[in-house]
Amino acid sequence: MRLRNGPDRFGAVSRALHWLMAAGVLAMLGLGTALTRMEVSLSNLWLYGLHKSLGLVLLALLLVRLGWHAASPPPPPLAGGAAWKNRLARLAHRAFYGLLLAVPLTGWVGSAATGIDVQLFGLTLPRIAPVSVPWETAAFAAHGILTKALAVLAALHVGAALLRRDGTMRRMLTGAATPP
Repeated sequence: MRLRNGPDRFGAVSRALHWLMAAGVLAMLGLGTALTRMEVSLSNLWLYGLHKSLGLVLLALLLVRLGWHAASPPPPPLAGGAAWKNRLARLAHRAFYGLLLAVPLTGWVGSAATGIDVQLFGLTLPRIAPVSVPWETAAFAAHGILTKALAVLAALHVGAALLRRDGTMRRMLTGAATPP
């Protein structure tokens, strides 16, 4: 099993980071949606803490993934694909990285602006925004909009991956080199 990416395949580390983040994003979208439909109470306050902690874990995973991307660049797109599809895929990946950074940061800013400590599984993190209703309102509005954009992009990504049928999905699922 190759850990690093090769010229024709994704390595185990890239695949693991991809699927961990995919599962985490799906879980967070579900949890976040559930939280928006609940009235805040002492009985469900722990869910907000879980949401914040998981969001920060995803932020950390993103930073690891970006570092790994620099250390072990992904293989180039498969030969024979339309150039516009490859450019669109590259743009979509950049948008993913931007959203995966912006969504947790806006959540952290919004939470910090409430004046309540932001914790990562019990460890209090630095306050990155002033306690301020306008900051809270703006950050959580941005968090909601960006989360919806992330959900749409994720759905488009899955749809494109399923429709592509050129071996890219096989490379990401198994790490197998593409057939000649």
